[in-house]
Formats: sequence, C-alpha cells, structure tokens
Amino acid sequence: ALVRKPPAVETLGSVTWICSDKTGTLTQNRMRVEALAVNGERLAPARVRLEDPLAAELLRAMALNNDTRVGAAAQAAGDPTEVALYEAAREAGLDAAELGRRLPRVAELPFDPERRRMSTLHRETPSSEALLAYVKGSPESVLPLCTQGAAGTRSFEPERIAALAQAMAAEGLRLLAFARRRFESPPPLDPARVETGLEFLGLAALLDPPRAEVAAAIAEAKGAGIVPVMITGDHPDTARAIALRIGLTGGDREEEVLTGAELSRLTDEEFARRVRAIRVYARAAPEHKIRIVQALQRQGECVAMTGDGVNDAPALKRADIGVAMGVSGTDVAKEAAHMMLLDDNFATIVAAVRAGRRIFDNVRKFIRYAMTGNSGEIWTIFLAPFLGMPIPLLPIHILWINLVTDGLPGLAFSSEGAERDIMRRAPRPPNESIFAHGMWQHIVWVGLLMGAACLFTQAWSIGTGTGHWQTMVFTVLTLSQLGHALAIRSERESLFTQGPWSNRPLALAVVLTFALQMATIYVPWLNPIFRTEPLSAGELLFCLAMSTVVFAGVEIEKWLVRRGWLYREAGVAASQPS
Repeated sequence: ALVRKPPAVETLGSVTWICSDKTGTLTQNRMRVEALAVNGERLAPARVRLEDPLAAELLRAMALNNDTRVGAAAQAAGDPTEVALYEAAREAGLDAAELGRRLPRVAELPFDPERRRMSTLHRETPSSEALLAYVKGSPESVLPLCTQGAAGTRSFEPERIAALAQAMAAEGLRLLAFARRRFESPPPLDPARVETGLEFLGLAALLDPPRAEVAAAIAEAKGAGIVPVMITGDHPDTARAIALRIGLTGGDREEEVLTGAELSRLTDEEFARRVRAIRVYARAAPEHKIRIVQALQRQGECVAMTGDGVNDAPALKRADIGVAMGVSGTDVAKEAAHMMLLDDNFATIVAAVRAGRRIFDNVRKFIRYAMTGNSGEIWTIFLAPFLGMPIPLLPIHILWINLVTDGLPGLAFSSEGAERDIMRRAPRPPNESIFAHGMWQHIVWVGLLMGAACLFTQAWSIGTGTGHWQTMVFTVLTLSQLGHALAIRSERESLFTQGPWSNRPLALAVVLTFALQMATIYVPWLNPIFRTEPLSAGELLFCLAMSTVVFAGVEIEKWLVRRGWLYREAGVAASQPS
C-alpha cells in the first residue's frame, strides 16, 4: 500500500467503513467461462461443439465482440473478462484470427455504464455492404432488446432465459448475454438504431474466484469495528453469492443488497435511513459511489473508497481515504486517491489500516516518552530551590539527556510492533486529541514521580554527606527515563508479557544508553566534561533502586487500566485483559 498523501496514515486508524470494488479487489480477476446457455439449455464449455449452429454463432459473437490482443506466442492479453471469452471460443475450436479476417470490424459502440452493453459491427464478407452487429451486455440490458431467437432456436422465451440467468447468478457466476442483428447497409452509428430488434444468441457465465485471503481480511476488519461494503456492476444474485462466500453478509437479509437503479430512485433522506443496513451494491455505476460516501460521511463515518476508473475520481477525492488500484487503475484515479494498492487486493487495505494504527500508536509512544521525560527534568529543576536544595542539574546534563537518553530510545519506538489488540479496538474518532485516553494525565503524574525520585535522591545524598549528589541525581533521571521507555511500549500490556527483547532496537538502545551513562561516571577523562564523579557500589545500587520507581509506577498504571479502574473518563475502553 503506497500512501500518496501522508495525513492518510493518521486517517487510516479512524476508518469505519471500507467500500470496495469486487472484481480484482475482492476477487482474483482471473475470469474463466464456467458455463454457456444455448437454446435455453445450460452447457459446460467442454460440451459445446462448432457443429451446432446456435453454439457456433454464440462462440463467434464471443470472439468478435472482443478487444483481446494476441501476441506473437499466441498469448491473449487484455481485459480479463474478454480474455476469458476469447479463450473459451478458441478452446472450442474456433479460429478467432481467421474469423476476424473473414468478418472485419468496421465500427463499434463502446461499453457504456448506463447502457451496460457494447456492440461491434462487421462486414458479412470483406466486399459486402451488409453488416452484422454483435451485442454483448448484462442479460437485463440485452434481453429486452431481443425480439426473437437466432435461426434454429426452438422457442424464444425471455422469461425462461431470465430465470436461467438468475439461477446461474445465484451461484456467484457473472452473466453476459449475446445478441446480433443483420443490416443490408451500414446503419447510423447510434445505439437506438443498432441495438434494437435483435436476435438472442445465448449466455456466457464466468467465474471470478474470491481471493483466498479476503475472507480472513473481512473478518479482521469487522473485529476492528470496520464495516466492509462491496460495490459491483454484477447482477444482484451474483453479488449476493460472492458476498456470502467471503463472509461479507450472512445471507439472511434482503436489505443487505441494493441495486444502482433502486439507489437512483431514493431521495437523500430515504437513502440516509437505509445506508447503514446495506452491505452490497449491485449494478452500481461510478456516480453511485459519491452518493454512498456522502451519505455515510453525513452520519459521521470515516469512509475509505476504492476505484480504478476515470469516473471513480470524484468519489476517491471526496472519501476520507480514496484508494486507487495500482495495477488496473487509471492515472486519473491514482492522482485523485490518497493511497494506492500495488496489488489491487482488499486484504492490503486492512493491512494498511493495521499499519496506520501501529504508526499512530508509536507516534503517541514517542510523544509520551519525550514529554514525560522533559516534564521530569522541569519538575526536578523547578522544585529543588523551593525545597531548600541547590539546582541539581547542569546544562551539560540536560543536553546529554535530551540528545542521548531521549534520542536513541525515542527513535527506536518507530520499530515497535503492533499491539495484540490493535485490530480489536474500535476506530479512533478523527477529531480525537492525540493526548486522549489518559495520555496527558500520564505525562503529568509520571513526570512528577520522576522528579520526586530525583529530589529524594538529592536530599538523601546531601543528608548522608556522600558528596556525589549531583552525579546521583543525573544518573537517576537518566535511568528513570530508560525504565519509562521500556514500560510504555504498550498502554495496557506488561513489559513481561510482551517480552523485554521483542523490540530489539529499543532494547539495544536502552543497553547502549545505559553503557554511555556509566561511561560518563567511570571513564576518568569524561568526568571533567560532564562534571561527574565515580559512584561507590552502594551509591550506584541506590541509584538503580530509585530508577525502578518510575518503571514500577507505570506497570501499576497499566494493571489498573487492564482492570478497567483507570482512565475510563478519558475514553479508554474497559475491555478484558489480553
């Protein structure tokens, strides 16, 4: 997942609805012809023979009304649907290249989302004025234009054909209907003149298997409080069958599927009342996407919308996160989107949401770490004079802490892995402060605790006359921040549950910083630079003991959070411990 606009990384953690295309995103986009319907009878492609005039005419239509390109190695390339139709005709024994030379194409009416069909016109013979028009489209858009079956058809019964199409669609098959018309002379290139009075040839049913990983991704999205929605141009029964297969719907609610025609008839108010119940949009057009986005956004939802075509650009731009297809997407769609899928895979969107939540969590950890440490320094320096003690830290000490103690562990937070419950949380409200969920309270009280540990160390050292009080305060403050870094790797889980070495860069940063701190104390030529003095074994043990106070305090805080006794008012969910 390639993020084109960096703020989208933060928005990913707030996504509540993912509206996804079906073909190529939820499915493999590897079409194959699963069945043909000729003369009202369903046939497997292997049973179709060119000796049957009706089957041969359907295969000719599949090969001619087709923009597949054939390379030097006879490898077909192009739109997966058209490649599947071309391959089915070729496997049945039809020489598509020879057919194209005998019936050269002279004109075409490209596919139109409103018409839901396309037509190609071919000369009956290379020297003839007569033309054959082959029409391909959805059954409900082609059948009403047919007045008869092809010559040799037993009987033309549109209702029976529609019922057969619906039965195949219910199996998750994508249906295309084919028809033709003969013209004695070239007609005006107008759909109203070409696509009327047609002879029905048959149906082609294609299977586009769902991606193997999509069902798990949908389940993970639902567990994270995200509602996945499928938007497709397929037949409602096809869409419903695929949605049931991948776990998008339970299959027991008709309200879950809405067609584009039904959506167009709804007012904005009516659609607003129904939009939360819809999980599948069938026979949808690109202009419907922007209505879906707007209806959900008006209800406070954070919407991710996928798209690949030029007409998808407005919806991608309007969505909170527009997701363009990196493989099949147009340049216009990619330019309008906030994020691109380099593999066109729905599961990658869910993985991106997970990564976005992890990155946001790690930003919070860095802020929590840096501001708490600075708070501890401020309290230590500010309160010491009020307690009748000298300023405990020198400028060189503060500089060392800010550059080394804050820097190395702080940078290592970027490698912190996702917490175990990261995809079991509700999406974060987009307008929520980064200091929510008890973070500002943590900064205040842990900073005070850190300052108190340092001031107690200073008072104890002065009171016992050790004479190394400044080095001891410097050491306690530095090591307290290292303990704090280890403790805040999770806002809920204990470090001992996570494992101290599960974030190896952070563990190494803590070990390195500890070693450098010891060097400032025990390396003779560093003593005059840092104004430090070597500590005795007892003094060092006392510093180590005082440094654990902050770590212990934060671990107790997390235990209270897991029990649901802390930060409820700040918005932390009181879920069960992991």
